[in-house]
Amino acid sequence: MLQEMNQAQKQRLAFIDFSLQYFGYITRADLIYRFKTGTAAATRDFASYRSLAPENLLLIHQSKQYQRTNDFQPLFEHDANSVLTGLSRGFGDGFSFTIEPNELCLDAIRLIHPKTDIIAVLMRAIVQKKALSCHYISLSSGESQRILVPHALVNNGHRWHVRAFDYKSKQFRDFVCTRFTQLNMLDDSILNKAIDNHDEFKRISTKSKDKQWLRIVDLTLIPHPSITHKKAIELDYDMSNGCLNLEVRAALVGYLLQQWQVDSSEKHSLTSSQYQLALLNPASLYGVKNLMLAPGYVIQEEELNV
Repeated sequence: MLQEMNQAQKQRLAFIDFSLQYFGYITRADLIYRFKTGTAAATRDFASYRSLAPENLLLIHQSKQYQRTNDFQPLFEHDANSVLTGLSRGFGDGFSFTIEPNELCLDAIRLIHPKTDIIAVLMRAIVQKKALSCHYISLSSGESQRILVPHALVNNGHRWHVRAFDYKSKQFRDFVCTRFTQLNMLDDSILNKAIDNHDEFKRISTKSKDKQWLRIVDLTLIPHPSITHKKAIELDYDMSNGCLNLEVRAALVGYLLQQWQVDSSEKHSLTSSQYQLALLNPASLYGVKNLMLAPGYVIQEEELNV
């Protein structure tokens, strides 16, 4: 039946499948808004989806939501990179179909590939504002069991991580998506039994309490002073008057400076040819937490307690 449908129908069913998998629910209004169809057409699409995958969704009449069931099996194969690209770009078109190689236009080679089922659980928890129980393997402490409250997925240039409140450390931290070995969303009744002072936990774990996420840092990048032909760098980064001005969340600043090899030292003292950019205003980094990633930046003792 699916093979007999036209491309437009497949896209609408893929959107239903995608929403159930990554958000945990979908409504007719979501489908109508996304594809500018009528109510009757949306009803037919849900009927078609139900005929293909009857165990995947359940209509909750009170909320008029179709919710994902525990027996859900994806009807479409959602390519991991397409999913993450779609999510990061506002859920764009084409997220449900595998990317075909194109010899005329090649993307960067990716060595790290998050599993789509892990991404799905993380996204449902973010959208539904739920806590997660997980097993996570870190480089410093190995495998541990944690309770997290995620609020955003982030690509740091090399890999995807989730920004989340960690009940163990009582801090907001970054967790690499590929390092989860087990991940389960918790309902409130289970969460109440798992932690002390549930109300306080909910209060301090919301995104509004993540100061490093909410703080916006103004960065000004310039061609590195050691470069002779600076115009080449200005063209590379579309600089205006020799500068590139950026507004970046404090939680992401270190990743950006590391990825683009920005000399963040006070006097731009890093002279290796790998440093083509320099940070004009290192003082703007004061109080940013992940500056061990910033090339050349010396963390002052008083910053450790900020």
